[in-house]
Amino acid sequence: MASRDQFQRFIFEDSQVRGAWVQLGESFREIGSQAPYPDSVRTLLGEALVASVLMSSTLKFEGTLSLQAQGKGPLSTLMAECSHDRYIRGLARFDEQAMGEEDFHKLLGEGRMAITITPNKGNRYQGVVPRESDSLAGCLEEYFERSEQLATSLILFSGDEGAAGLLLQRMPGATDEDDDLWDRVNHLARTVSAEELLELDSATVLHRLFHEETVRLFDAEPVAFRCSCSRERTLGALEAIGKEECYSILDEQGSIEMDCQFCHAHYRFDRNDIDHLFTGHTLH
Repeated sequence: MASRDQFQRFIFEDSQVRGAWVQLGESFREIGSQAPYPDSVRTLLGEALVASVLMSSTLKFEGTLSLQAQGKGPLSTLMAECSHDRYIRGLARFDEQAMGEEDFHKLLGEGRMAITITPNKGNRYQGVVPRESDSLAGCLEEYFERSEQLATSLILFSGDEGAAGLLLQRMPGATDEDDDLWDRVNHLARTVSAEELLELDSATVLHRLFHEETVRLFDAEPVAFRCSCSRERTLGALEAIGKEECYSILDEQGSIEMDCQFCHAHYRFDRNDIDHLFTGHTLH
């Protein structure tokens, strides 16, 4: 059994082809336990979490990358996020009464999918993901091709107890030799099974797939579930709602109570808290 909740980069020596591998265990189970997800929703959430980790490996700054989908199907919302230091969180909202054995497009229905990149310093960027492929991996490959002009392969698997994936990417400046290498390793990567990716360690998987190539595997990085919610951030959301709306809720309910949708942390704010938020001191 492989050690779960790890991420690793790798490169093919003397080429412009790189890759990444990830395997999620406890982090996936913890996120998946936040709601009674049907199998099809849990599977897609696992694939989205894996994809967020793999795609975050392409960032060259501190911040977060999130994958968000909203649609008119039984699965109305899908969100997975990974930070530069490999902390993940995610959620899905679904209509239990409308659920069936749905495929990718039927689950989401008509809607929008986007990648949002939020640097700790700098401007936020959002790119639209095409919804033309029959799988999440295929849609994300098209996103890289159109938005980044980078040939990218994503292999995503999600099971009952874990999720895992591979990313291969051909970098700018590729030579004819790199093109040949890309075709070769991309074909080989497509032969990997769900069982291999979910159960085996990275070195074993890469050796089985690419034993005729010279692969350099970098040190493993831990992946963990962590929610970025806090009392301060929740107050910031209340500030965005506005003074009038906040006091209206207080007058009606006596306090403002909010639950984090990712980790279910509960926050309660009384009139003194709201006074301090909007005036800097307590009025009552």
